[in-house]
Amino acid sequence: MFYYVLKYVLLGPLLRLVFRPRIEGLEHVPESGPAIVAGNHLSFSDHFLMPAILKRRITFLAKAEYFTGPGIKGRLTAAFFRSAGQIPVDRSGKEAGQAAIREGLGVLGKDELLGIYPEGTRSHDGRLYKGKVGVAVMALRAQVPVIPCAMIGTFEAQPPGKVIPTLHPVVIRFGEPLDFSRYLGMENEKAVLRAITDEIMYAILMLSEQEYVDQYAAVAKAEEAAAKAAKAEKERKFPRLPSR
Repeated sequence: MFYYVLKYVLLGPLLRLVFRPRIEGLEHVPESGPAIVAGNHLSFSDHFLMPAILKRRITFLAKAEYFTGPGIKGRLTAAFFRSAGQIPVDRSGKEAGQAAIREGLGVLGKDELLGIYPEGTRSHDGRLYKGKVGVAVMALRAQVPVIPCAMIGTFEAQPPGKVIPTLHPVVIRFGEPLDFSRYLGMENEKAVLRAITDEIMYAILMLSEQEYVDQYAAVAKAEEAAAKAAKAEKERKFPRLPSR
């Protein structure tokens, strides 16, 4: 019940007012039956903009950190995400990927829409990164289509680290459903899963027109953070002399 209160009374109208999203290709989202909506992930607001504009309910797999924050703020955030129908997924450890797949298949098994970001995390620089193969596993096991989706403008409106979004045009663009029935029974073939995932990411790329990076976003973030830390340490040890 609270999901629909958020969508139609509290959050949905506010998001439409602030972002004024333009929707393209909504006819590609099936009116009934299970399907995966796979999109790029540029902003915290992505979690709420797509549900606000879709006619059907969509459930996203959200990182567990949103549900385990400390203090009053953490409890309120967790309650909000649960009320919005989001499912916590622990991204750490060897079983993290399998847990996400089990949760996703549970949603699809109820003939619902599942929202997923194949990149696994938000893009820190607005580029599109390599997708993880979990989306391919779920598409094959559940025998469902994958609808590619591109969020455009949300990075500029609310990039990572920005709490209050700014006014910026937003476009939410859906592509034609991707059918992978030709690969049924091959969900344990690594090459097949990689090929399916790359096809999904290419479809997202064509919709979003982002720059593509053939590297996992989490790896790129870690490398960038390490480079910054090394630079800071070097400047601490060898401070620059003031110029005359």
